[in-house]
Amino acid sequence: MPDSPTADFGVHLVRVDDRTEEIAALSGRWGDRVGLAGVLAALNRSGRVERVPARAATWGFRLDEEDDRSRRWWPQGITTSADAHPTGLVAGRSVVLTSAYSKEINDVHMGARITLSDVSDASRVRYRHVLLVEAVESEGALELRPVKVHAGGLVWHGRHLHVAGTARGLSTFRLDDILEVPPGGSRTRLSLADGGRAYGGMPGAFGYRYVLPLRFRYAGEHAAAVAPVRYSFISLDRTTTPHRLMAGEYGRGEASTRIVRFEVDPRSSLLAGDWVDRSRPLGVEIGISGMQGVVVVDGRHYVSTSAGAYRRGSLWSGHPGSLQQHPGVLTVGPEDLAYQRSSDQLWSLSEYPNHRYVYAMDRARFD
Repeated sequence: MPDSPTADFGVHLVRVDDRTEEIAALSGRWGDRVGLAGVLAALNRSGRVERVPARAATWGFRLDEEDDRSRRWWPQGITTSADAHPTGLVAGRSVVLTSAYSKEINDVHMGARITLSDVSDASRVRYRHVLLVEAVESEGALELRPVKVHAGGLVWHGRHLHVAGTARGLSTFRLDDILEVPPGGSRTRLSLADGGRAYGGMPGAFGYRYVLPLRFRYAGEHAAAVAPVRYSFISLDRTTTPHRLMAGEYGRGEASTRIVRFEVDPRSSLLAGDWVDRSRPLGVEIGISGMQGVVVVDGRHYVSTSAGAYRRGSLWSGHPGSLQQHPGVLTVGPEDLAYQRSSDQLWSLSEYPNHRYVYAMDRARFD
């Protein structure tokens, strides 16, 4: 369906839960604001560059052994510095940013996290995890909560990071807000050193050194006759002007598989909205069953689909309604997609324990 800035598709996003004041209260009290540069200067894990078990992959790396086998953390979304900046570089580096959600283990749910990986040197990958948190004022006191979203897709544009949250719409963060937490706090909970309630009198973030607090959310709303959109994954289309945020639904059987397009304001890197911060889609189209990620390059769609825990996934290419399947060319458990224009590559990642890869593919192979 062609883009129509005035059409009413019965769904929209509205900006809610602004946490700007809470973030200001956190800074200095719970940790020092160090931003993206602070994390990139302190990468503490090594990726294992090796052959990726996927016919489409041209290069990739595997997470370290602890992350590769983790039953708590499950990788989902991906974006790169090519989404963030037209040069494809941030702070002179080529960076891949991925997300993972936490499963509850031993009554502890850690929410979601992002992982910053420096892939500037193809022979040596370094990375670090950053925990996503939300600061909420409750009865005059500041309370910290994990951000409990599936984090199935990411868009990094300018200073902002948008995280897909399925029924919860999008969660938006500003990377300048990354805080460094003092060491020595709790490894089993989020806590402030406030009134002696924190572990050992120190703030804690499940043992994470860096945290990124939520700025606000885009909540999904819909007309009575229209089913709510599940924001399963998101991506950025930089091949249009203005840029567009693409959001899609994972669905099988009778579940819907819509793809929704929103305009990105080039000045703010936020969704273009009206006077009440309501963002209406430019267009809505129907995708395919089992979609895990979608990117659009010059109008052409590239879609990843999964096939369970033991079969390799597929990539689809073409235009809506006439997509061509390239069966079994992805890893087992493929997830989100991103596009890097400078190298003309698609990027993806896989989720299952002991088979977790982040990898690039030549887009032209699927034209």
